[in-house]
Amino acid sequence: MAGEPIISLRRVTKTYGNGAMAFQALKGVDLDVREGDFVAVMGPSGSGKSTAMNILGCLDVPTSGSFRFKGVPVETLDRDQRALLRRRYLGFVFQGFNLLARTDALENVELPLLYRGEERARRREAGMAALEKVGLGKWWDHTPAELSGGQQQRVAIARAIVTNPDVLLADEPTGNLDSKTSVEIMELLTELNEKSGITVLMVTHEPDMAAYARTIVHFRDGLIESIEQNEHRTGVTA
Repeated sequence: MAGEPIISLRRVTKTYGNGAMAFQALKGVDLDVREGDFVAVMGPSGSGKSTAMNILGCLDVPTSGSFRFKGVPVETLDRDQRALLRRRYLGFVFQGFNLLARTDALENVELPLLYRGEERARRREAGMAALEKVGLGKWWDHTPAELSGGQQQRVAIARAIVTNPDVLLADEPTGNLDSKTSVEIMELLTELNEKSGITVLMVTHEPDMAAYARTIVHFRDGLIESIEQNEHRTGVTA
């Protein structure tokens, strides 16, 4: 069962541009994400879901309103403080994998720890543990070109969880994968949510993928249209 809110948005707006060219991407969004939840964010192009995820990932700030992460008002943080919050508490998974082509799986996974200044032995230990967790321990020395699309996304997920983040933000994580591999990735995200307690926020256009989430949030025209609790989650047995 999900616990206290780890994320709270209150009356959040986001406007790009000025004057006649201004575009309001978010028009006053209220949202609570509880610790341990698995949230799917859906909506048509231009609905505001990507803008909201950029704010939740501390990649952007609201024009107005409040965004609290673990009780901290993120809109009051400067760029360096937001970067620190990202490194310590957030993990990111993207549709395009974003792996370094000439670098093996283990070195790709180690990157966030390298940016933190962790010593090599610690990086390798944590990197191997993350690869084992996603089922790729034996593939640690393979480059992306030697891995399938599904394996590359597993490496990307291992890289996202190597820092033991509180929240995993996944932007269309199955968008470049076939149906069978998509199911495998969603089952992995569900396992990380259920067994490791990682809060998952996922943008998806696919109802079949959203069915794995505990909470489904629908955006439309810069506002949250509906929030539904998914009592019959795919991939979770009673």
